[in-house]
Amino acid sequence: MFCVRKVVEDIYWVGGNDRRLALFENLHPLPKGVSYNSYLLLDEKTVLFDTVDWSISRQFFENVEAVLKGRKLDYLVVNHMEPDHAACIEEIILRYPEVKIISTDKSFVFMRQFGFDTDDRIEMVADGDTKSFGKHEFKFITAPMVHWPEVMVSFDMTTGILFSADAFGTFGTLDGKLFNDEVNFERDWIDEARRYYTNIVGKYGPHVQILFKKIKDLDIKMICPLHGPVWRNNLSYFIEKYDKWSKYEPEEEGVMIVYSSMYGNTESAANVLATKFVEKGITNLVIYDVSNTHVSTLISETFRVSHLVIASVTYNSGIYPPMHNYLIDMKALNLQKRTVALIENGSWACNTGKLIGDFFAGMKNMTLLDNKVTLLSAMNEKNGVDMDALVDGVIKSMK
Repeated sequence: MFCVRKVVEDIYWVGGNDRRLALFENLHPLPKGVSYNSYLLLDEKTVLFDTVDWSISRQFFENVEAVLKGRKLDYLVVNHMEPDHAACIEEIILRYPEVKIISTDKSFVFMRQFGFDTDDRIEMVADGDTKSFGKHEFKFITAPMVHWPEVMVSFDMTTGILFSADAFGTFGTLDGKLFNDEVNFERDWIDEARRYYTNIVGKYGPHVQILFKKIKDLDIKMICPLHGPVWRNNLSYFIEKYDKWSKYEPEEEGVMIVYSSMYGNTESAANVLATKFVEKGITNLVIYDVSNTHVSTLISETFRVSHLVIASVTYNSGIYPPMHNYLIDMKALNLQKRTVALIENGSWACNTGKLIGDFFAGMKNMTLLDNKVTLLSAMNEKNGVDMDALVDGVIKSMK
């Protein structure tokens, strides 16, 4: 049975939801599932914007067939060739043999690499090209590395709809609520939106900024991403979030304590430190155990706040492995513009503070405070004095 929603007159959402997938890209947990969005235009020509992951293909094809109502499919616009959006291209060709495919030159290279036979139906577009499908006229804008090199976005100059590929996407199933004003986004969606951006697109902030420059003069009235809600009002809220994330600017002034602890001593110190912060008025504070918090959540929260405190045990004369993995992800995703304080712990060769400090020294625009605290096995009274100095140093560094 089909399940579709009208976006505007002539344009329909024909995607679906996946609540069974455990890991996005076989990497990031999906406790709330994920949607795969596809859109179908009924004009003088019929145009499908992207396909879906193969896991929901049955629902997808029922939706497309129901909206077409016997009409042939004239065009498939491929904004993004990643398999969670392009898996059904070959089946579209089999079901609609007259379809022409509109995409970038790099996208067609990827199609061949994935084994899709599309050479006799290619309609290649370059940055700024336009095409009319009847009363709807589209402009195609390349968006390389947001977050693959072949990406483009498609702007409907008739309705003001931006089909934004993976930009402005978010984890989570739609559950019938397609539009942003049908959900409480700030309460129920922003954390998953941030986790999606920071882990999927986060490395490519400069490329997002380039896309912003390309689209700044467009009269965008609606944003249709490939994951998550369609934005039909309050667009500035989400655009401002993307602008801040892509500039690596903290959303909020606050403190995130991330600790590694083998037997509870470093954890105890982290709890003491958190209490000291709160007693001095810093209540926008979160604390995470690196060993039982997925790194995608750690990365998301790291993008959110302005100040980090890393509290780590020494392990085999090095950085505790889960903490090291978190730091590696942070660097790989190009995190910048944060202020960091350190707590190190070790029973004989306590050098993890130096190692972590050296790690941050190799990252862009990171400020490492001098108020390092050294624990020898467990916290003592002198450490309490040192922690007071660390807290004071962090507060002094805040705007």
